[in-house]
Amino acid sequence: RGPAPRRSSSHSREDGSDLTSIATTVDVAIEGYATAAADFLRKGWRPGDAKPRMTAHAHTRAVPTPVDSDRLAQPGYQAYLLLRVVFTVAPILFGLDKFAGVLVDWDSYLAPWINNIVPGSAADAMYAVGVVEIAAGLIVATVPRFGAPLVAAWLAGIIFNLLTYSGYYDIALRDFGLLVGALALWRLSVEYAPRG
Repeated sequence: RGPAPRRSSSHSREDGSDLTSIATTVDVAIEGYATAAADFLRKGWRPGDAKPRMTAHAHTRAVPTPVDSDRLAQPGYQAYLLLRVVFTVAPILFGLDKFAGVLVDWDSYLAPWINNIVPGSAADAMYAVGVVEIAAGLIVATVPRFGAPLVAAWLAGIIFNLLTYSGYYDIALRDFGLLVGALALWRLSVEYAPRG
């Protein structure tokens, strides 16, 4: 006697149709994601490619603009720009004048006790000061987050020099105001300066 014929039951037919339905759903999903991936690689996402229940913002890419008019209207950003320009131009000009000597006799601002400990003459010391000031101005121009505290520290050293040298307290007070401005630039640059 041969094997008994297999009887199909309604239960097995239902299981087969369920598996077919699941396989069809998976195939459709895979095909949809493959198409989306191919579109993305070909042209990138666009707002019209957004999936249902997802915002178009999720697929848009920000396009950087060289000048942000909204930011230029902010008083904080305006203050940042003003301070950045001042603390770029002023140190560079003062540094250059250490070599030209047009504005003032810079050697006279060096406290005698400092002149006694630095190598060379007071003029040599002022040349070195000029190099540091030019470098500080350039750093403020390029990386204000680091240049501004450098200028503030440099001004603190100048103030210390002037306070130990009688007759220049008014200039020390002026430089203290500049130091506060440099610190303000540093704090504003944390918010407004581009990060590298």
